[in-house]
Amino acid sequence: MTRRGPALAVLGLLLLVCALPARAQRPDPAQMLAAQREALAHFAMLDGIWRGPAWMFAESGERQNFTQTERVGPMLDGSIRIIEGRAYDENGAVAFNALGIISYDPATKSYSFHSHAQGHVGDFAVTPTANGFTWEIPAGPMTIRYTMTFKDGTWTEVGDRIMPGKDAVRFFEMNLQRVGDTDWPAGGAVPMK
Repeated sequence: MTRRGPALAVLGLLLLVCALPARAQRPDPAQMLAAQREALAHFAMLDGIWRGPAWMFAESGERQNFTQTERVGPMLDGSIRIIEGRAYDENGAVAFNALGIISYDPATKSYSFHSHAQGHVGDFAVTPTANGFTWEIPAGPMTIRYTMTFKDGTWTEVGDRIMPGKDAVRFFEMNLQRVGDTDWPAGGAVPMK
């Protein structure tokens, strides 16, 4: 037992010495959050409540019209943006509901879109543009690309199916107007007491 004690002490000291350089190399959380807030400021134009007409082609090929709503807000001190989309059919029933989180990784200098929709979950690359952004879903040989533009107070988003060597096929479009502010999702946090 007496030999074991010094061996454990040496092992513990060795682990501590090895951990110090790794800990010293960790990025400063304040700098990371500042970089995330700066990168996510591009998406602040979306903050608020939105509503407008939308359409999409169903799998049957039939065009479906609906009212699309979106609510968008910052969370974690502005370091991410959360988006909830709901589509209502002509009878007022929810026909589609999705939740997405746009984030930025300072280490890789890349944006991502984490999406939950109709039982599907995915992480997709987001590319900011001068007046909006694009995000893509790989689907075998096909790519589904969503392109969002913000102009004159209107949020327009289109969805295209893209096959190599073929013209893009538009299957979705929404044109939304901002209808108000929201403190969602950060509002209503549980207080300390």
